[in-house]
Amino acid sequence: MKLTHWFSAIVSLAALALPATSQAFPIAATGTGLQVLVGSTSDIIATYQGNSASFSNDLYLMLDAGGNPGNDGNTSNDLFIFNNHGSAVGSTVNLGSFAIGTELIFRLHVNNTGFDYFTGDASRNPDGNAHARVEENWQPNETLVSFEDLLNGPFDYNDLSFSFTNTVTTDPNPVPEPGSLALLGLAIVGLAGSRRRQNTN
Repeated sequence: MKLTHWFSAIVSLAALALPATSQAFPIAATGTGLQVLVGSTSDIIATYQGNSASFSNDLYLMLDAGGNPGNDGNTSNDLFIFNNHGSAVGSTVNLGSFAIGTELIFRLHVNNTGFDYFTGDASRNPDGNAHARVEENWQPNETLVSFEDLLNGPFDYNDLSFSFTNTVTTDPNPVPEPGSLALLGLAIVGLAGSRRRQNTN
């Protein structure tokens, strides 16, 4: 066999091995449509975890005109975090600190198609599908977010992965429901009544 044939065979084998190693990054295992909420008063640190996307994608934190988290429809205020082809795996960005319980909306902008996809409810996305999968406590005190960057799927969520410290998916400050408050009030009234009876006996 000629040297060029050997070389071609080696290159072909190496090409077959590459896809398995190029996808060796974490993909969020649970939770489409979940919100990313601030879980503590400490700074939120974003870490780029990797991608298998051929498209160029930018990740932003949605901010309003006052620099607060939220979607006011004006993307010019948003904070750029990472580009999947330009940011090194493991690189970090400090997003700052926000009030506990605040929803952080992350926007994935696909440079090749012009589409934007968002964390949270599927209705935020142009195709009405959830494009972000969220896994709370992927690592201690760290939430993993994995995105799908194609309109209408295939929804394998292996295009981009980012993690964020000091975030949760369930509200850390839940407001008691009116029914719960009523039960608590009845319990207090009942305790007060039983004490009064004890004192009169």
